[in-house]
Amino acid sequence: MQFAKVFTAIAFLYIDIDVASAGDCEVCIGFLERFYQTLNLKYTELTPAKVEQDLIAACKDAKGKENRLCYYLGATIDAATKMTSEVTRPMSSHVPVQKICEKLQKKDSQICDLRYEKQLDFSVAGLSELRV
Repeated sequence: MQFAKVFTAIAFLYIDIDVASAGDCEVCIGFLERFYQTLNLKYTELTPAKVEQDLIAACKDAKGKENRLCYYLGATIDAATKMTSEVTRPMSSHVPVQKICEKLQKKDSQICDLRYEKQLDFSVAGLSELRV
């Protein structure tokens, strides 16, 4: 009976950690998921060279938080370090984007600190209801 309680507690802890990590890395997962979808439409077979070439091209058009992600990955011109191989190799092997972002977080924790800015819809919430 005691074993069942411990097992249940560990299972809930594992589920809670997994759910918490799903909300992390929102910019990384969002950008790389869209990038991976475009690669699948463009190529039938992926190689690290093709993925890196297209990543650099996609990062030229990136703006805001996605441009900052590209900077951290080293896919921009002004980047100080280059970690593109940490994305291109796994992506050419069709590793899930979630796993790629988890590995990137271990290399540089700033990657998962990026969040998209929340857009306010003024038609739904009146300006008189918003507080400063």
